Amino acid sequence: MAILSGNIYVDILAIAVSIFAVIVALFKWQFGFWERRNVYAPKPTIPFGNAKDLLLQKVTMGVDFKNAYDTIKHRGNKFGGYYFLGKPIFIPVDLDLVKAMLTKDFMHFTNHTFVVDERNDPLTGHLFNLKDSKWKNLRSKLTPTFTSGKMKMMFQTLVDCSDNLVTLVDKYIEERQPVDVKDVSARFATDIISSCAFGIECNSLKNPNCEFRQYGRRLFDITIWEGLVRLIAFIAPNLLVQLKIKILSKELSDFFMNIVKETVNYRETNNIIRNDFMHLLIQLKNNVKIEENDIGDLKDTNTNNNNALSLTMNELAAQAFVFFIGGFETSSTTATFCLYELAENPNLQDQARDEINTILEKYDGKLTYDGVMKLVYLEKCINETLRKYPPLPVHTRECTETYKVPGTNLVINKGQFVFIPVMGIQNDPDYYPDPDKFDPERFSEEMKAERHSAAWTPFGDGPRACIGSYIY
Repeated sequence: MAILSGNIYVDILAIAVSIFAVIVALFKWQFGFWERRNVYAPKPTIPFGNAKDLLLQKVTMGVDFKNAYDTIKHRGNKFGGYYFLGKPIFIPVDLDLVKAMLTKDFMHFTNHTFVVDERNDPLTGHLFNLKDSKWKNLRSKLTPTFTSGKMKMMFQTLVDCSDNLVTLVDKYIEERQPVDVKDVSARFATDIISSCAFGIECNSLKNPNCEFRQYGRRLFDITIWEGLVRLIAFIAPNLLVQLKIKILSKELSDFFMNIVKETVNYRETNNIIRNDFMHLLIQLKNNVKIEENDIGDLKDTNTNNNNALSLTMNELAAQAFVFFIGGFETSSTTATFCLYELAENPNLQDQARDEINTILEKYDGKLTYDGVMKLVYLEKCINETLRKYPPLPVHTRECTETYKVPGTNLVINKGQFVFIPVMGIQNDPDYYPDPDKFDPERFSEEMKAERHSAAWTPFGDGPRACIGSYIY
């Protein structure tokens, strides 16, 4: 090694300082991205950008972007910038712009930002993650499975799980035990989704330590490292692919993959017909035409029906998996918050209970699909819960075609990320006066008609909206 100063330690220090200075200079240049485009962004901190509290896990992602939304809007801006480490992110604040990006100008923002690594992490290849033509093709395959007719056919499965829930709650009452609503809601959701998506009767309401419940819990009770990996998957997904870091542990991935493969093989071998989502996925795998009001066979006897729309086994497993993660956490969390708010507001709880009892009387005390569809006030309560506590607090989009922001000279380039701060918008007093108050009447037909449609998007909006929203 050549010694520049005559002292190797001084040289090492000089090199280290030089490297540090270059890194700082690069960060400063990158942190000028929005300023050079005359776009306001909160002042960043090296190396975190605006994500210091988020990366240190002092706040959730929803709260962090709500804070950014509040800061940008307080300045009277229609949009602003944000830095995750050195990555610039565009934040729309104006609702007309939000609506345009999700609907009218959707072709510029067709992709979510999440990681997709079908080779090394096959369960990431699900509808929510997939991009471009892969997403479009899979969406066209799955759309026929998410209809009111199909959900009506599965309704008895929900009723059976509900009977187990009633039995459990009655037991708590009889024994005068406190009810952990979050845990019971999670177990109830686990039973419904394991039955509908995987065709498995796990009965976690009866056995809280059943295998399916344990793996479901592990999926969401994550370590600090797993939380950081999932955060990076949101904002810098390509980094995970390049480093070959998996979102799911091998144990979790193998568990869900094996369950799906075993279920599919068993049903096909024994010609098992069942009214559930797994049956529909197997039909798609076998290229069977799905009928609206007919459960249909597992395999198509029409050998000429080769339309090249069949699912692979990995695709089938990924869709069953996303049905679980998309339904389990959102459903159980929303139910928990809704029950909490109704407990805090007994007058609202009485209204909801009276409506339920009235509908039950009309249907001879039976829980029916048609009866549930008539629970108007309960739907308002759920909508208000989704407003105040959105399960997905940020909608992420990747710019897929260069986009000129309407009414400005600002251009969003291909590959740039756009984050829509759902929690910020849905807790904005300009749209929801006294936003901390739980008020189901915000979702009366009159109030909804007066409000901008982009002020409530818990399921997203436009072609990339949650496919499950079509049955809601």
